[in-house]
Amino acid sequence: MVIEGTVPSVSFEALGTTCRLLGVGGAAARLAGGAEWVVEMGRRLTRFDAGSELSRFNASAGGWADVGPDLATLLREALWAWEVSGGLVHAGCLRSMRAIGYTRPLREGLTVALEAAPGALPPLPEVLEVRPGRARLAAGTGIDLGGLAKGWMADRLVERLGDNALADVGGDLAARGRGPIGEGWPIGFGGESIALHDGGAAMSGAWRSRWGRVPHLIDPRTGRPAETDLAEVEVLARTGLEAEVLAKTALLLGSKAAPEFLAAHAVGWAI
Repeated sequence: MVIEGTVPSVSFEALGTTCRLLGVGGAAARLAGGAEWVVEMGRRLTRFDAGSELSRFNASAGGWADVGPDLATLLREALWAWEVSGGLVHAGCLRSMRAIGYTRPLREGLTVALEAAPGALPPLPEVLEVRPGRARLAAGTGIDLGGLAKGWMADRLVERLGDNALADVGGDLAARGRGPIGEGWPIGFGGESIALHDGGAAMSGAWRSRWGRVPHLIDPRTGRPAETDLAEVEVLARTGLEAEVLAKTALLLGSKAAPEFLAAHAVGWAI
């Protein structure tokens, strides 16, 4: 999605992707702090660093572990995403990711697979349990927050920036306020320019999610890379996180089932 117009902004690399924050009025003065927050959260939530908070939690699988408030919130959001998607958005896919060689950031390419493909994934509530300040993973499982973290961060960013801001975290967008000229934040959506305010947008596409012929989007029904007849799904929703979940679900559902699902859940969509 391409953001149009010229307003105070900051662009930077984090989470293995390009991020852009825009703000008007008081929000503009907070852009640098917002960027620093994203970079710090990326360090805490990456699975590519054995010392990160997420990696330490994954290493604790089989027992209870203390988790900070941000990670606890994201784990609860992962359970919500699993439920609303009918089990298709499954954060407990770390073994499947490692089985296709996704062991380092996308820009660095595939590596040798470290594990055998696990097969169909068990329901996430059987894998993950979250309590205040603590969480537990089933032995032999692991969490990959992926796009969920990006959508969630976009939502938190516009709250942190102020009353009139837009956050683009690797294509997951959240907007707050009426934009630079009072008509909303202009974004590209479905091949057109639309005005987004107080909501979120996301795009999920098979062509965006692969190395060569290998998609990195996992279908939890098989535990293997997804096969879909849809090239791309764009979604408007109440939040960036919700848009991310709905877009990914629709992509996995395919062309026959996606329209009915989106009609029931999304504010708008383009397939």
